Amino acid sequence: MVRARRFDVLVFLSILLVLGGCVAPVTPEQSTPTDASDGTVGASAQTPNSVGTPVASTAPVVTVTVVDVVDGDTMKVRYENGTRDTVRLLGVDTPETYGENTPDEFEGVPETDAGRQCLRRYGEQASEFATDTLDGRTVRLGFDENEGRRGYYDRLLAYVYLDGEQFNYRLVAEGHARMYDSQFVERTRYAAAERAAQEANRGVWNCATAAADGGSEATETVTESNDGPLRLSLHADAAGADGDNLNDEYVTLTNTGSKSLALGGWTVADAADHVYTVPTGTTLASGESLVIHTGSGRDSDTDYYWGRNSPVWNNDGDTVTVRDETGTTVAVHRSG
Repeated sequence: MVRARRFDVLVFLSILLVLGGCVAPVTPEQSTPTDASDGTVGASAQTPNSVGTPVASTAPVVTVTVVDVVDGDTMKVRYENGTRDTVRLLGVDTPETYGENTPDEFEGVPETDAGRQCLRRYGEQASEFATDTLDGRTVRLGFDENEGRRGYYDRLLAYVYLDGEQFNYRLVAEGHARMYDSQFVERTRYAAAERAAQEANRGVWNCATAAADGGSEATETVTESNDGPLRLSLHADAAGADGDNLNDEYVTLTNTGSKSLALGGWTVADAADHVYTVPTGTTLASGESLVIHTGSGRDSDTDYYWGRNSPVWNNDGDTVTVRDETGTTVAVHRSG
């Protein structure tokens, strides 16, 4: 009888082992989907890239495609099943481009026409930045346990992740937006990023120094990064409203050397990394100048046109950096 009992136990254990081998462990991707937007799309939570967020609850859970950027903090997206939605970015507020700006929402920005105009310019730049970065891209959305799923206008409130990086945070860190005053879980991290941007006078926080009379005059002072022959000057403050007179906003490149400069493939960039590339074959003879206008027109021997639809250079101070075709800095101009 003892042998029979031992045999029965062995058989029972063998059956358990076989059954255990047939059951695969549950992975995060196989877990129950998380509702994304009223049941439209669901996906499981994944561990975010460390660049994205340290808060696990805000990790990306939904995949969408950005089909239109409304402004710096609002965009339209398409879900994988073809339905569409409007997303308002959590925790951030970029300056208005369509409505009137309220300077006192941006700490230190003067309650003047100059302050409001400066905010509008940076609002346009934030919109361009969001368009250049996100339009047409596949991104992931995360949500916030302290905020409702939808806002006052029924827009989806979300964090947007591109390649594992949280775009909302990047807007604040790079000075494209202020931190929105609410109780979202990322608030502490965003507040630190905003302080750093303010202290560096980065992006929209340049508006804190806007003069009450409409901004500082453009300066022709040149600060060079080396002893090369290229000289730069910046005319940032166009006559009237900058956005209505883009070709009166320009950078001038002058060759003070004794030999011609082959500029093809060289780049001209501002502090926010808007980049113009000089056309191939461009040569600047000794003593000659080339003017690069922000707006549109037909290039000539002396004047080139960037072809942008909104201002680039900040009236209250900016940095012009010229690099050659290898990416080496040739000259730097700082104003303001």
